[in-house]
Amino acid sequence: MTHALTVNRVAAPAGLTAHIGMISMVAAMLLLPVSDTFAKALTGVLGPVEVTMWRLLAQGLCLAPVVFLMRRRLHEAMFSPIIALSGMLIMITLSCLVTAFAVMPIATAIAIFFVEPLILTLLAGPLLGEVAGPRRYAAVAIGLVGALIVIRPGFSEFGLATLLPLVAATAYALNMIILRRACRTRSGLTVQCGATIYAALGLSAVVGVLGATEVIDVAPLDRPAWIWGTILGSGAFAAASFVLIAEAFRNAEATTLAPFQYLEIVGATAAGFLVFSEFPDGLTWLGIAIILGSGAYIFQRENRRGARVSRRRRAGR
Repeated sequence: MTHALTVNRVAAPAGLTAHIGMISMVAAMLLLPVSDTFAKALTGVLGPVEVTMWRLLAQGLCLAPVVFLMRRRLHEAMFSPIIALSGMLIMITLSCLVTAFAVMPIATAIAIFFVEPLILTLLAGPLLGEVAGPRRYAAVAIGLVGALIVIRPGFSEFGLATLLPLVAATAYALNMIILRRACRTRSGLTVQCGATIYAALGLSAVVGVLGATEVIDVAPLDRPAWIWGTILGSGAFAAASFVLIAEAFRNAEATTLAPFQYLEIVGATAAGFLVFSEFPDGLTWLGIAIILGSGAYIFQRENRRGARVSRRRRAGR
């Protein structure tokens, strides 16, 4: 899963700095599916919501030393209502994705999740006043057709579970909108740390309540060492990915890095095949191609719009 730090934008750097940004993004997109693979493995012995809770707690634990070392990059308040709302949306996003991982190939779940840029385009108009042109709305419609091909309502062997990545994508798109405002005054690292803490604590409370009321069965803490190791691995790879994403967007523009996000599907497909012998079928690949093509077109149009705005600003000086 890509992350909210992508809302950060910087002036376009040149040379080595831009390359560092691109390399960081590639590494992050190849590491994120590893975290997802660990999470999927855990769903065989723990409930999905519980897996998500432990992943967030482990992620926060692994971020702690990074935050200490990079504390000079923390700017403004880490704890505030808007960051808390971001944490809640992260809870929803990850819980839906991990639950989907439990019943379907990781690559299929991630493919459906990648309708997020399309949903963001639709929501940006009424919520941010960023109205897209007819071509981008047409690309959104085509991308959603691709999502329907992957989901195949009524025909998919995964049933209603195919809607979970769609819910996750919607929550993530809302998170993007919220964080566009939050990151105007805060650094990406500040947002990441605060949202992770809120999400981990919030989901811990949810699991505690659900366990106490016997809605879900919470596994005892006395469990094999490999489970704790897998939990730590999932959190560590997620934390490393998010720090790399922060570095990527600190060194390069969002429009430059956006296409590299699609490497996450490549990593998810490889991990699913190597670990779980999963491989998407032909129709799923057709849907993936349509979704990615639509997303790439929207990124391209956004890049062109940004270039036009920059030229107008320079001409107005």
